Amino acid sequence: MQQYQGWTDEGFGAVADAFAGNYRDFPELGSAVTVFAAGRKVAELWGGVADERTGRAWEADTVVPVFSCAKGLVAVSAHLLAQQGRLDLDAPVSRYWPEFARHGKEAITCRAVLGHRAGLPVLDAVLGFEEIAAWTPVVRAIEEQRPLWEPGTTHEYHGHVFGFLLGEVIRRITGRTPGAYFREAIGGPLGLDAWIGLPSSELGRTARLVEAEGRRPMPGPEHLLTRIVTMNGTLVFPGLDAPHGWNDPDLHAIELPGAGAVASATGLAGLYAAAVTGLDGGERLLSPATVTDAVRELSSGPGFLGFDLGARWGSGVVLDSPSFRPMLGSRSFGNDGAGGQFAFGDDEFGVSFGYVANRMIGHGDARANRLVDAVRGCLGG
Repeated sequence: MQQYQGWTDEGFGAVADAFAGNYRDFPELGSAVTVFAAGRKVAELWGGVADERTGRAWEADTVVPVFSCAKGLVAVSAHLLAQQGRLDLDAPVSRYWPEFARHGKEAITCRAVLGHRAGLPVLDAVLGFEEIAAWTPVVRAIEEQRPLWEPGTTHEYHGHVFGFLLGEVIRRITGRTPGAYFREAIGGPLGLDAWIGLPSSELGRTARLVEAEGRRPMPGPEHLLTRIVTMNGTLVFPGLDAPHGWNDPDLHAIELPGAGAVASATGLAGLYAAAVTGLDGGERLLSPATVTDAVRELSSGPGFLGFDLGARWGSGVVLDSPSFRPMLGSRSFGNDGAGGQFAFGDDEFGVSFGYVANRMIGHGDARANRLVDAVRGCLGG
C-alpha cells in the first residue's frame, strides 16, 4: 500500500481510506486532498512523488498546474466584484470595455461568457506564445473576433477565451490583470497557495506533470475542440515537456487565466472555504445571495459541437453534475482541470474540497469523484 502523510479529523477517516485506495486502483504518482468544514480544515493528505525524474517526494505545500481550475479563481473574483457593486454581470461587456462592442458582440454580457454562451470559444487569430504572454494582443484579437453563433443561443466551452475576456473586464475595473487582482484581493490576504502567474520563488515546490499510458489523444489540429484547448496550436496539449508545455516555468509565469493556475489542494479548497463559509473564522467572501446567483444553471446538455459530457454550468462554475462531477447538492459549485484536479465549495453543507495530482489520466478519471463520495459519506449523505 502506498504510504501517505497528513491527517483527518474524527469522522473523516473515510477520506484517508479513499485517498489510499486511489494509489491501489489507479496509476497515481503524486497527489493531495484537503477538505474544510465550517471553515476549518478537517482533512489534509498528501503522498507519492512530485518529480518522477528525481524521486522528489510530494510535500504538504507542493503545488501543481491545475489547468481549468483557474476558472474558479477568475469566477470568484468576478462574483466578488459583482457583490461589491463594481461589476454588473448582466450588463454588456462593452460597459467596461468599449472596444469589445463590434462585429456582433455589442450585446454580449459577462454572464454569457461565464455560461460559455458568448459564441467566442476560440479566436480566429493565431498568436505566438510571446503575444499570448503580453496580454494585449489577445485582447485586440478578442475585439476583432466575430461570434461563431448568435450569442446566447447555445453553449460551448470557452477554454482560454473565458479567462482573457473576463480577465480584461477585471483589469478595466480594477487596473489589475486577473492574476494580480486575485493575489491582491483574495489569494495574498488569505495566504492561499494558488496563482495565475506563478512567481519564480515558488518553482522549487512545483510538481511535474506526467501522462498516464493510453491517454486518449486530442482530435486533429483543425478540430474546433483542439483549437479551443491549444489556442490554435500555440499552447500544445498535453505537450508536457515541449517548449512552452505544461511543465515549462515560462508557461507557469504568464497569466493564462482560463487554464493556467498553479495551486495546492489546500490552496484550492481554501479558496472555496473562504467563498462559502469564511476561512478559519473569517468573514465569507461570497454572500448567500451571491452564491444563489452563481449556481443558477445557465448551460447544460449538447453544445455547439454536439457533445454532452454531463456538465452543468452556472456563472463561471461547474454545478453538481451527477454523471460528470458529482458534488454535494444544489448549492455546490467549483471547477475541474484536465489533469484530474477538482475543487468546489457548498454553503449549505459548509464544506469545501480540493484535489490535485500530477498523473494525467484523462477521460473517465474517477480519482477525485471517489474522494468526493467519501466526503459525502462522512457527512451522512
